[in-house]
Amino acid sequence: ESDFRVGNAIFRKVWVSSPSSTQSSDGLGPLYNARSCQRCHLKDGRGHPPEANWPDDNAVSMILRLSIPGAAAKTGGTVPDPKYGGQLQDHAIQGHPVEGHIHITYKDVPVTLGDGEAVTLRHPSYRVETPRYGKPHRDLMISPRIAPQMIGLGLLEAIPAKDILAGGDPEDRDNDQISGRANTVWSFEQNKKVLGRFGWKAGQPTMRQQSADAFAGDMGLATMLFDKPSGDCMSIQTACRAAPNGKTPEQDNAEVGEELLNLVVTYASNLAVPARDDAKDAGVLAGQKIFNDIGCARCHTPSWVTGDHPTQRHLSNQKIWPYTDLLLHDMGEGLADHRPEYDATGMEWRTPPLWGIGLTQAVSGHTYFLHDGRARNLTEAILWHGGEGQAARDRFVTLSKTDRAMVLRFLNSL
Repeated sequence: ESDFRVGNAIFRKVWVSSPSSTQSSDGLGPLYNARSCQRCHLKDGRGHPPEANWPDDNAVSMILRLSIPGAAAKTGGTVPDPKYGGQLQDHAIQGHPVEGHIHITYKDVPVTLGDGEAVTLRHPSYRVETPRYGKPHRDLMISPRIAPQMIGLGLLEAIPAKDILAGGDPEDRDNDQISGRANTVWSFEQNKKVLGRFGWKAGQPTMRQQSADAFAGDMGLATMLFDKPSGDCMSIQTACRAAPNGKTPEQDNAEVGEELLNLVVTYASNLAVPARDDAKDAGVLAGQKIFNDIGCARCHTPSWVTGDHPTQRHLSNQKIWPYTDLLLHDMGEGLADHRPEYDATGMEWRTPPLWGIGLTQAVSGHTYFLHDGRARNLTEAILWHGGEGQAARDRFVTLSKTDRAMVLRFLNSL
């Protein structure tokens, strides 16, 4: 419990630039997206796209992933833009220009449900506004990502890999039009390809690597795993590369030493899933049956049993209900970002866990869903399902208003 609370303090810590009198908190940037983990994962909840109706809003809980065609020679991962790196940095320390800003425009997409009810979806388009280091690569690929919720991550990590892989059907041998498959990603700890679990495309294998990558990419902080004191700065960004950093012997010649990183991982791995108060309510159970009947549970696998966790025994052998298969699925052209990530194509996304989804408004102050927050409520999120989710989405459309409300009641109970 002590490690968890200290990890929470580090998660909330506001980092500053170097040199600083607070050597345990310096090294920010020079280019960055946020000054603390908490700034993106506010209250450990979901991020959101910038909106005019949010006071003093910016894109602090949303980033743009950047890459160009091809795969990295050793890891098979994405190839960063030569000028702007792997993600757009829209904040900078004093004396350094930001890389640019996210520009979003929306186009209305009308949808008529089976009973005649009209719903308007919003289809976003993205571009890099005012790029400060010249034009990006002509083949630049952009993928917007909002910060995901933080609950239950240690439990997801404790699911045996063999069980996740067993749920895949990449060749659709059962002919159900659903062919979930695993993303195989590079482990910088093990120096080999392993199962990916975390991130919108399952691009990270462990919470430790996910956390270290966020320190480097989001805040420009070096760890022993990713020794990048200049963060995501590329060779063309000479001032960024030459700026002072916060590496010290006390922090294992990094800016975030092993002890600090491990404490953050302990915190992130042990955020509990909220209890359900109405799991046995008749209306909730009716909505659950409809959810299953229309095919949603074919990807949103209801339950798993965790394996033996080597260091945190309380995560071991637990039956959990995350409603995800942790696999990649082709979700159709409407949701495609056309940006591959390891084995994931530009049409594929990892099935996001649904636990805690009904508390989004209470925790995060909004109900924006999907990888870029385009859906303003759960109905819109369902209606964006295409590809392997198209059949379930179409069955939802044809439901009566009462049955649709029951499905939403079930989801809001999670």
